[in-house]
Amino acid sequence: MTHVTERPVSGQPENGDRQLWTAEGSTNRRRTVTYADAGVSIHAGDKAVEMLKDKVARTHRPEVLGGLGGFSGLFKLDTSKYRSPVLASSTDGVGTKLAIAQQMNIHDTVGIDLVAMVVDDLVACGAEPLFLLDYIACGEVVPDRIAEIGAGIADGCRYAGCALLGGETAEHPGLMRPDEYDLSANGVGVVEEDMILGAERVQPGDVVIAMRSSGLHSNGYSLVRHVLLGQARLKLDSVIEDLGDQRTLGEELLTPTKIYAKDCLSLIAECEVHALVHVTGGGIPGNLVRVLPKHLDATVNRSTWAPQPIFDLIQRKGRIDQHDLESTFNMGVGMFAVVSAADADRAMALLTGRGVECWHVGDIIEGTGQVHMLGSHTRG
Repeated sequence: MTHVTERPVSGQPENGDRQLWTAEGSTNRRRTVTYADAGVSIHAGDKAVEMLKDKVARTHRPEVLGGLGGFSGLFKLDTSKYRSPVLASSTDGVGTKLAIAQQMNIHDTVGIDLVAMVVDDLVACGAEPLFLLDYIACGEVVPDRIAEIGAGIADGCRYAGCALLGGETAEHPGLMRPDEYDLSANGVGVVEEDMILGAERVQPGDVVIAMRSSGLHSNGYSLVRHVLLGQARLKLDSVIEDLGDQRTLGEELLTPTKIYAKDCLSLIAECEVHALVHVTGGGIPGNLVRVLPKHLDATVNRSTWAPQPIFDLIQRKGRIDQHDLESTFNMGVGMFAVVSAADADRAMALLTGRGVECWHVGDIIEGTGQVHMLGSHTRG
């Protein structure tokens, strides 16, 4: 087999091509093909990582060993701190909210959304998020853009108290447009085996506490885009009076997802919490039902809160049925806590003290494992 190597030659060919030399010494005027010719820039990827190092380092906990650049991230779990530790893991993405970020060329908030989707799924079982690893797939590595995305991921990890242990940036030329990207992440947490939250702990008479969302969060954006940008032909840079505060539609749609992890962990430490519900795809009824045993129901009284104006805008512009709306969006509630009735007031006081808007939204009653949406929403 002929081994092909490149050697420097005297004189630059007029067409700018490099000469290819074979082991036998013959020359070939054909231009050599590089990875960059295929659309992949290793240098750009390295530059993006270098730009992120300081941000990532600020997320590190004492258990993190080493830094960026290794083949894997290392986290030393001190098992002496736990009686019977159980590891929890969650993987998620941001969905088509990314299309809005790409259209607006704003990339520093979707990383927060990514972290929120993962860590608040972890805390729903009572687990403390320990670390997260991200994956960014893009059509072209633009270092500044990757650094913006990564900075958002690092910010989200700091808000959640978990370490950003590493990740991967993959360039997919020919498969994705140069300005196109997708995000996903995997997170790992730990919870004591006898402290795992869920349907097994929920009891009749428990109180359901709602925690207010920051808006749409990261679910239902395919419907949002279809209704607001498609049917209604609204522009992302348009100021929509219905949204208040002179905000553009794009600013509203890119509002970062609220991260509840630290608040929920504080709640677990101080109160008798039986279940936590992260309200994502499926909306309020589709997620609350996941923590109900077969012999119990949950009531949710709509009259106890007013959803943000964006939900009404979507419903009016799309003529969406109330059931479909509530089965798609969080309707202003990002997380539920199911707590003992004796601890309900203390739980709400704790959350309020941490800056989380919350309220008594319903109760756990005898039934058949269903969620009952009652009454009508108040208007803000």
